[in-house]
Amino acid sequence: MVEFAQKLQSLPFQQLFARLFWQSKETLFLPWLGLMFLGWLMVASASTGIAEYYTGNEQYFAMRHAVYLLLGVAVTFVVSQIPLRWWSQTEPLFLLFAFMGLILVFAPGIGHEVNGSQRWLNLGLIKIQASEIAKLAAVFFIAGYLVRRKEEVQQHWKGFLKPFIILGAMVVLLLLEPDFGAVVVLMGAALVQLFLGGVKAGQFFLLLIGTLIISGFVLTAETYRMERLLAYLDPWAPEHVYGTGYQLTQSLIAFGRGELFGVGLGESVQKLFYLPEAHTDFVFAIWAEETGLFGGVVALLLLAALIGFIWQVAWKAQQAGQLYGSYIAIGIGALLALQIIINLGVNIGLLPTKGLTLPFYSYGGSSLLVCCAMVAVVMRISHEIEHPSIVIEDEKPIAGSKKKKAKVVKKKKDIVTEEPFDV
Repeated sequence: MVEFAQKLQSLPFQQLFARLFWQSKETLFLPWLGLMFLGWLMVASASTGIAEYYTGNEQYFAMRHAVYLLLGVAVTFVVSQIPLRWWSQTEPLFLLFAFMGLILVFAPGIGHEVNGSQRWLNLGLIKIQASEIAKLAAVFFIAGYLVRRKEEVQQHWKGFLKPFIILGAMVVLLLLEPDFGAVVVLMGAALVQLFLGGVKAGQFFLLLIGTLIISGFVLTAETYRMERLLAYLDPWAPEHVYGTGYQLTQSLIAFGRGELFGVGLGESVQKLFYLPEAHTDFVFAIWAEETGLFGGVVALLLLAALIGFIWQVAWKAQQAGQLYGSYIAIGIGALLALQIIINLGVNIGLLPTKGLTLPFYSYGGSSLLVCCAMVAVVMRISHEIEHPSIVIEDEKPIAGSKKKKAKVVKKKKDIVTEEPFDV
């Protein structure tokens, strides 16, 4: 037994992980792995009641989520191998693909409606939420635009406003689904990218005020949104507690029952058809009920660690002069952070109820796979920071333009080649 333990310790697990996921000093692997496992545990516990009711198998959603986890690992491995140069060259195609997805959700036989929203593409084995792809495509588009038009963005209004023509079209399609939450996350991430991309403060705050005003009009344009807002202000009112405020009140009851250490894993009462969407939008409320404040803090610390590592990679990319990678990491960090803030705000009653999944924790294949792809892109950025073997002159990834001659970086009279891992 001792000999087996020694052999196990001698296995190069660190080198293996490094080979697979471009591990660097700012590794994202451990928090990502922790989030994947904890998310499966949350879904497995929160979904037992609804799974048994609809399928007769209380582990139905847990097994499906396990398959999504394996697919997520595969996606992370594949995407982490793709150089940023490839993304810069295919960026317009990615944006076009995202628009096609947003349009196809309205096509009969392809689009899939859930709870009155036409947000999903039915591909048979899996239903993909088109907005998840659109948000990531928008991040790549803004990053490329900031690099290509850096001086124009920082000095002229037209350079600052041009990307919002594309984003505006995307927003219109999202509102038609409707998916107001995705609009807020997408526009928020774009504003963060532009602000950190060096736009003038006056321009930024004017656009921010304009965006808030437009959001106010959009919010009050639909009756159901106004009802949610009124229920948010007083969810315990008799006219709301069993209506539009029902989800919020049941979520608050779950948090109250959890107290310090929870009622025990798998012992939630709220998941037994009291709290709708217990394994998706409100999975954190069930986790807080079962594991209490302690478990909730652990889950939040893992999310905070991931976002912290992403922002660290963005800062290091900027210091290394790799602006394209830096802007992408900023956008990805903003997307994940905003979605986390909105979901948690809804769960605890700080924000009006909105259907938005919690990254890595909520059940859902498309959300999990896109989140894994985001982490993989940041892993690739981190790898290219550690191994700057080929640098594109001026870092202008303009798709369709003539390829710029690459400069080969030399160190100690030897040509530096791309290394697959660093240990």
